[in-house]
Amino acid sequence: MKGKKGFLLAMMLVLAAWMTACSGGKSADHATEFKVGTDAQYPPFEKQEGDGELTGFDMEIIKAIAKAEGMKVSVKHTGWDPLFEAVKRGKLDAGISAMTITEDRLKNYDFSDPYFEAKQLLLVPAQSKVKTLKDLKGKQIGVQSGTTGEEVTKKTFGKTYSGIRGYDDTPAAIEDLVNGRVDGVVADNGVVKYFMKQLDDQKFKLIEDPSFEAENYGIVVKKGNTELLKKINSGLKKIQENGTYDQIHSKYFGE
Repeated sequence: MKGKKGFLLAMMLVLAAWMTACSGGKSADHATEFKVGTDAQYPPFEKQEGDGELTGFDMEIIKAIAKAEGMKVSVKHTGWDPLFEAVKRGKLDAGISAMTITEDRLKNYDFSDPYFEAKQLLLVPAQSKVKTLKDLKGKQIGVQSGTTGEEVTKKTFGKTYSGIRGYDDTPAAIEDLVNGRVDGVVADNGVVKYFMKQLDDQKFKLIEDPSFEAENYGIVVKKGNTELLKKINSGLKKIQENGTYDQIHSKYFGE
């Protein structure tokens, strides 16, 4: 009897598991969830509030995309470099963090369709005579390490130029500009314009250098993850067509 009861119990457990899978229970729901990383130090695109909540343009965009595709999404603050590594190793399914689509990055990762067009801007003191990035030759220039701002500055002055000061995040570079430790900051337009609202505009000004080319932000996924990429692109297209994207964009950047 003891052996028969054990056999019947095992069969019942197998049957229950099979029924759960067929009925689209929790296991099926979990399959539609994807984990996303970000560097939450880049407002207004991503920011970590005091209570730990992640807010910003990118956060609302990725949640809207997930909702449009009927997926669950969890977003985690990882930092900049760890984000790329986590996506490459498969610890994260995707990353969104005001990430420029570049040829070098496309060698190791796949990107979604562009969701934001950006351009570098130069932030300098209002009394500065600087008109282009080249005018800062011999000066100290603040950039966020590993970003396009750093790339265009190195392209202008050379990779070994001693005047480039790299920071973990753009707010730290701008803080040093305010305190007179650097002579200018090169960063994405969305971020710089956001901080200009908080700075005294009589003390600082923005410069659009004609040499700065337009760039596009994309959502990064592991190389070859075409299934997730299709879902992200599909969701992005849906929110662009139904007006959701425009609503989010207006909230952070105006019309």
